[in-house]
Amino acid sequence: MSLKIRFEQISKRFGPVEVLHEVSFGVAPGRIYGLLGENGAGKSTLMKILAGYEQASAGQLWVDDHAQTFTGPRQAEANGIVLIHQEFNLAEHLSIAQNIFLGHEIKRHGLLDDRAMHAATRHYLDQVGLSADPATPVRRLIVAEKQLVEIAKALSRNARLLIMDEPTATLTPGETERLFTLMRKLRADGVTLLYISHKLDEVERITDEIVVMRDGRFVTRAPTASVTRQQMANLMVGRDVSELFPPRLPPATDAPEVFAVNHLKVPGWMQDLSFSVRAGEILGFAGLVGAGRTEAFEAIIGLRARSGGDFAINGQPVRLNNPRAAMRHGLTYLSEDRKGKGLHVDLGLRQNLTLMTLERYAHPLLDVAAETAALTRAVHDFGIRTGDINSKARMLSGGNQQKLALAKFLHPDPKVVVLDEPTRGVDVGAKRDIYFLIQALAQQGRAVIVISSELLELIGLCHRVAVLRGGQLQTTLDADQLTEEALIGYATGTH
Repeated sequence: MSLKIRFEQISKRFGPVEVLHEVSFGVAPGRIYGLLGENGAGKSTLMKILAGYEQASAGQLWVDDHAQTFTGPRQAEANGIVLIHQEFNLAEHLSIAQNIFLGHEIKRHGLLDDRAMHAATRHYLDQVGLSADPATPVRRLIVAEKQLVEIAKALSRNARLLIMDEPTATLTPGETERLFTLMRKLRADGVTLLYISHKLDEVERITDEIVVMRDGRFVTRAPTASVTRQQMANLMVGRDVSELFPPRLPPATDAPEVFAVNHLKVPGWMQDLSFSVRAGEILGFAGLVGAGRTEAFEAIIGLRARSGGDFAINGQPVRLNNPRAAMRHGLTYLSEDRKGKGLHVDLGLRQNLTLMTLERYAHPLLDVAAETAALTRAVHDFGIRTGDINSKARMLSGGNQQKLALAKFLHPDPKVVVLDEPTRGVDVGAKRDIYFLIQALAQQGRAVIVISSELLELIGLCHRVAVLRGGQLQTTLDADQLTEEALIGYATGTH
């Protein structure tokens, strides 16, 4: 069951760009390793080499003391190595069972054995704590449920080494605890787990050792118990990041109300939501997965049907029937799904930045020089790290993709900015950059709304936090009332 891995002088080039530089370290069977590093540190590339999605440009991968070069993921899986991707790798139109056994179908007398696959799927779903029917199409699942399907699919491959890339990014605390229980069971069974996460509190709780990478190089490894969270963060970024949040500057006492929502109703999600936000204020929205936070704001900007609701911007009633109308009135919404709804990852940085404001650059022909100048300013203002401004968005790391998405949705110069999970899947250094950007938006007089599952993020950033549960607003807490206990209590109904 056990599997021993060693990376020896692994390097990787994409064209002229070297993203891994002679990385060497090994992992022992039956342990949980936290693989840490900023976005762009090379963690995911190294794991793709291990799982057969990429081949090293130089160096050698050793599996159980045998030199290996996997030509594809199926070959790696045949050796017991399975990667759970950060970005879902599911066929939306197929059922859960069909996704789990896609390419590994169970057959009986030469025909697909649907009954056996459904029974096995039920077993794997029980292991990850998902109660959905195996026949349910994946497109009907929420993001957190899709993550659990990805984990169940990996379990079906009988992994001896399991790579988890940000597996808890969309999970509730309860789902995360079930995942950790499962990880401990797999470790006890001799499975090696490589756990990539930017949630250092989780790394501290679940891993036995940490391995730190920076700028495509191996930095250090250490027993997790010997390193504090602060030391982990400093090792990742190569500098002291003790000041993660900017000083909280309150809005002016006479700041005007910029955006007001009255009696919003979203069928199946929100019963009656009213709130307002002032110029210079950062208003947070907390709640468990399924509380209706994202669905409420999708309904506000016209991405989802609503059965009631009145809106006002700067005291004037407005009709928000679709995202373009919302943008025209000065309201933008950055989705939690930056690759699905935030960016066109196969387009260039310039095209992504100006897509929402093309009328500025078409006279009537597109002024590419003006677009390029705007991109150059955005790269500087938002701290976007890119080796080539003519590259496609998919070539950026996760944190830099998020900064590009922020630049894109701020390019129309909105009065109200709604950011849904603005730091999901980004490293501690990029988080700090984004937090300071959010404060700068408020200091410019904009009204900022932050939807987040990270309680410390809401506590560190916001002037007020509204807590939703079961489609209803439970309370709104001022900054001096914000504690993890209070937010969890109202979100779960135990306060």
